[in-house]
Amino acid sequence: MGDFLACLFAALMLQIGSNLANDVFDFERGLDTAERLGPTRVTQAGLLSPKEVKIGMGVVFGLAVLAGVYLTWQGGWPILVIGVCSILAAIFYTAGPIPLGDYGLGDLFVFLFFGLASVIGTYYVQAGAVSAAAWWMSIPPGLIVTAILVVNNLRDLENDRKGHKRTMAVFLGARGTKIEYLLCMGIAYLIVPVAAWRGIIPWTSLCSWLSFPLAIKSTQTVLTQTGRPLNAALGVTGQTALAFSILFWIGLLPV
Repeated sequence: MGDFLACLFAALMLQIGSNLANDVFDFERGLDTAERLGPTRVTQAGLLSPKEVKIGMGVVFGLAVLAGVYLTWQGGWPILVIGVCSILAAIFYTAGPIPLGDYGLGDLFVFLFFGLASVIGTYYVQAGAVSAAAWWMSIPPGLIVTAILVVNNLRDLENDRKGHKRTMAVFLGARGTKIEYLLCMGIAYLIVPVAAWRGIIPWTSLCSWLSFPLAIKSTQTVLTQTGRPLNAALGVTGQTALAFSILFWIGLLPV
């Protein structure tokens, strides 16, 4: 249980730190303006200064490092590599000379770190090895979390074009981005019965499909709305990721 809680804490700190980095660095690069359509960001709104946000970011990443020291002691150098790469990816998503998010790489890195690395890393720390099931189980949550970024970038498509931020949505256009969202959500749900059919995970894992109505609701919004109304789809996609993951976990519990 201690290893699980440490993994959960580290993941939360990395997520919070990533959000703080995006908040302050997007502001400093002039990408967050009064035309911003997304939820309020503290730096752009003037609620906190860039220096204060950076201090908070440092504290949060520091806490992630503390959890990472324990996890590295438990899991060895693979966990150290995952932790260091996760922090670097979180910072350089919007910072540095070549921000990852500006070159259409954000979607890939979200899938890698919030899907594969987080699930497989957590599994490895507790089991001491990585099974085929761990690889299969990492794909659905990774795709749904990636879909959150897809909605975000679809909403900000026009503003990102004006700011010369080349997200995947800018490369694909609105129609292509909506197709990307459909693929992320659709494949996430189809992976479960395929893995169950192959005997990799139990059929009870199909209870994750109880979250499917949320996925339908968010998809309808993505396909029919533009701009600020997509904030609703952003929230429901996040709810889908949470509900899917909890139900998936319940389905994997031994009977």
